Amino acid sequence: MDIATLLGLAVGLSLILGAIIIGGAVDVFINIPGMMIVFGGTLASILVAFPFEEVIQAFNAAFKMFVQRKTKVRDVVNIMVKVAEISRREGLIALENVQTENMVLKKSCQLIADNADPEIIHSTLHIEINSLRRRHQVGQDVFKRLAALAPSFGMMGTLIGLVQMLSQLDDPKSIGPAMAVAILTTFYGSAMSTLLFIPIAAKLKARTLQEQLHLEVIFEGAKSILENNNPRLVYEKLSSFLAPGERETN
Repeated sequence: MDIATLLGLAVGLSLILGAIIIGGAVDVFINIPGMMIVFGGTLASILVAFPFEEVIQAFNAAFKMFVQRKTKVRDVVNIMVKVAEISRREGLIALENVQTENMVLKKSCQLIADNADPEIIHSTLHIEINSLRRRHQVGQDVFKRLAALAPSFGMMGTLIGLVQMLSQLDDPKSIGPAMAVAILTTFYGSAMSTLLFIPIAAKLKARTLQEQLHLEVIFEGAKSILENNNPRLVYEKLSSFLAPGERETN
C-alpha cells in the first residue's frame, strides 16, 4: 500500500479534527443541509461534466493509488537485466515463454523474441506512452474539476445561508448562529478541495510520469538486448535512469 498517501491524509484529517475538538463544541461543525449542497452538488456537477464511465475510471484509479504497491525504477531495471540473462543463456526465442502480468513487458519480450527492428520498438513505445497518457489524463481531469467545484458549491451554500440569515434580521440572536452555518459550507468545500481532490490529482500525475518512465526503461532495455544481450552492458545503459545513489558501483 502507498503508506505516504494514507499517512498524509490521516495526519491532515487528524490535525483538522484536533483543532476543531480543542476549539470547543464539535457539533457546530456538523450541518446536514450544508453537506447536501457541497457533497451532493459536487457529485452531481461532475456527472454532468464527464461521462459516467470516466468518473468511475477516475475513482478506480484513485483507489488503486492507495492499495497498489509503487514499483521502483530500480526494480524495472533489474527485471530487464534478468530478461537479458535469459536471452543470453537460452536464446532470444526463449523470451516467448516469459510469464508476467505486465502486458507491456510481455509485449517487449515478444518483440525481442521476434527479433523486431528497433524502429518498431520505438513506435510501439510511442503508442503505449500516448495511450497511457490518455487513460491517466481522464483521472487527473476529473479530480482537478472536483477541486474547482467543491469550493464553488461551498460558496453557493454560504450565499444560501446568508439569504436565510438576512431574512431573519428582526431576530438579532439568530444572526450569529446563522452566519456560522453559512460559513460552514465554505469550510466543507475548501477542506475537500485542499485535503483530498488537489492532492489526488497531483498524485495521479506523479504516477503517470512514473509509469511512463517504466515504459521507457522497458523499451530501452528491449532495444539494448536486441543490439547486445550482454546483461552487464544492458544494465550499464539502463542505469542512466537511476539516481547515482541507486547504481551499482562494481
